[in-house]
Amino acid sequence: MQKTNMKQTQLSPEFVEFIPEQLANSVLYISKRYKTAAHKCCCGCGEEVITPLNPTDWSLRLEGDLVTLHPSIGNWSFACKSHYWIRKSKVVWSYQMTQKEIEHGRAVNRNIKNVYFGSEDTKKPSHSKVSPQTDAPHLKPYGLLHNLLNELKRLWNS
Repeated sequence: MQKTNMKQTQLSPEFVEFIPEQLANSVLYISKRYKTAAHKCCCGCGEEVITPLNPTDWSLRLEGDLVTLHPSIGNWSFACKSHYWIRKSKVVWSYQMTQKEIEHGRAVNRNIKNVYFGSEDTKKPSHSKVSPQTDAPHLKPYGLLHNLLNELKRLWNS
């Protein structure tokens, strides 16, 4: 990967059908058809970041010409281990997470997917199976991943 050594502070959204083979710096490519967004890591390391747009991964919000991705981008498998948010097309840098925090985040993400897709391998409270549609009707469709995470925390602590 080509390293630029320059942290990005902003990404320009570009709507495409297919994600190009070569990604330009400072561009967030968005394929609505394939529900995917992609960009070069904002730390400048040159790695390509792919963000699936679906209820258990990332959500994309359009505000005029500005885009917000939720949740944060945590590049834990890259050497840089960068961590940032994309809010209204601006890159908002977060703190460097510890390996323990990264592992915990990965476990939470696996549980969210297992709950959403109904896997029996989910670590759930013994008294119930979580169903976003029936057990948490107050959840809004936007930010479902965030809502599921909060619901899991609530159930885990109850």
